[in-house]
Amino acid sequence: MGRQLQLRAATPEDRDWIHELRHRVYARELGQHAPHPAGRLTDGLDGDNVYLVAARGEDRVGFVSVTPPWVGRFGLDKYLTRDELPVLDEPDAFEVRILTVEPGERSSAVAPLLMYAALRWIASRGGRHVVAMGRTEVLGLYLAAGLRPVGRTVRSGAVTFEVLTGGVGELTRRALDRHRATVERLRSAVDWRLDVPFAPGPDGCEHGGASFTAVGTDFRTLHRRRQIVAADVLDAWFPPAPGVRAALTDDPGWLARTSPPTGAEGLVAEIAATRGLPETTLAVGAGSSDLIFRAFGQWLTPDSRVLLMDPGYGEYAHVTERVIGCRVDRLRLRRADGWRIDPQRLAATVATGRYDLVVVVNPNNPTGLHAPAAELGAVIAAAPARTRWWIDEAYLGYVDEAESLAPLAATDPRVVVCTSLSKAYALSGVRAAYLVAEPDTAQRLRRWTPPWQVSLPAQRAAVEALRDPAYYGERRRRTQVLRRRLALELAELGESVIVEEGVANFLNVTLPADGPSAAQLVAECRRHDVYLRDLSPLSALYEGRTLRIAVKDTADNARVVAACQAALDVLLPPVPRPAVLAAGCAR
Repeated sequence: MGRQLQLRAATPEDRDWIHELRHRVYARELGQHAPHPAGRLTDGLDGDNVYLVAARGEDRVGFVSVTPPWVGRFGLDKYLTRDELPVLDEPDAFEVRILTVEPGERSSAVAPLLMYAALRWIASRGGRHVVAMGRTEVLGLYLAAGLRPVGRTVRSGAVTFEVLTGGVGELTRRALDRHRATVERLRSAVDWRLDVPFAPGPDGCEHGGASFTAVGTDFRTLHRRRQIVAADVLDAWFPPAPGVRAALTDDPGWLARTSPPTGAEGLVAEIAATRGLPETTLAVGAGSSDLIFRAFGQWLTPDSRVLLMDPGYGEYAHVTERVIGCRVDRLRLRRADGWRIDPQRLAATVATGRYDLVVVVNPNNPTGLHAPAAELGAVIAAAPARTRWWIDEAYLGYVDEAESLAPLAATDPRVVVCTSLSKAYALSGVRAAYLVAEPDTAQRLRRWTPPWQVSLPAQRAAVEALRDPAYYGERRRRTQVLRRRLALELAELGESVIVEEGVANFLNVTLPADGPSAAQLVAECRRHDVYLRDLSPLSALYEGRTLRIAVKDTADNARVVAACQAALDVLLPPVPRPAVLAAGCAR
């Protein structure tokens, strides 16, 4: 009992023990199944589900099974129809099954550890719902974790199970709040070998940016920035315009010590002139996240209903679900449709009139797809008057400003357009953004804006950036060339590797179903100081296999491709050579 617990994903070598333990417990001990002469118990999901295993040294002591939604079927399907348990039809519902522990370990921390591990694995794959069958004799274990009975029991052989469900966010909060002491003890006592962090980030929102952790967030080792390829965040690969650099280096001491214009009046005037908008329609912020938190905090309550795209930028789910507590629905985009937002599906969903707010990121992050302004504008025009639209155009600078819905937002009280100057203008570090809304809406948001919200360096940099459209137009065209070349080189990683390019300064790579997870590839690439973004926590639609890569310059893109190839060489088992080939070589 004193040996350290280890938690890992099952290996092929674990399968015989899993089947043998299942037979001992569910056939011999509990009488759920008839004993089998081979002393092994399997079922039809064994080839598709995921087993997590707890071990002490060489001794395996327990396991739990997780069935992800992309398998297309669950163990519960044998007992209940989808009409009886509709959550099974949700594309982000995962089933936890067959929590099994060796008899000598049933009073130890093994069972809680396995349940927590299953929760973290599900969260890492974009899961939002958990369904489970809890044996009635140990139901308290499931209830303590926060799972709720749905009022249905299942009888299998001599065993009775209670059907339970829970939200991943709620279960995670319960684990980290009510059971914090237990979780912390496990963190220090367990050799955690899953491809997911032991605990979520402190604010519960998954961001990129691990590359800056490698550089050093205390700024003592900034020389590391020259060794790191930070392709996990979508900062521009190019420097800001020459005028911006000159503004930031001209008397930096004055920039640092001087209070900026209180309401960023000069910046507002420059945006208005550049975009052809009335100043009364504008509100500025320290990046788009500042505007999102400020506006949503004013408009939404826990009673509000919000529609998000899935996959979509994770900040919106974080603010609406976790910070405000809204009721959130998702319009699921489809890989088969190229992740395109179908205007007819969107229009039909919104036409129900149930939504207070619809969020559309256009071009979308993380899919990289852009919906034409005319197409999206037609959907908005036909939508109910009570529904507000938030259009996030952070990446529109990589497409065409003529595609902006800002002119519509300036006159339609239902529409707000948010634009970051971070990405296409290479200003992520100074934090500047603006939104466009009809004058009354813009005025109310300005009223809730603190004075000096945008720093003086940010105001100066943003003004100079807006004055040099020629420079940024050339950088946009160069980004397209670099993106295309990177996509072609990544496609050479293997026939089963899928590269999706999009229109912005990033692309997505999906690994084969029988290959490593995105998290494993990301971790392996970090050994080469190359940082990529695992998209799995954003959406279960990615099946744990898709990563996002920011476009960098030629040299860094080459390092990305080389790191991915080296990682796959490590993670993929060698392909057996055909016997005829081996014989031919020996001749």
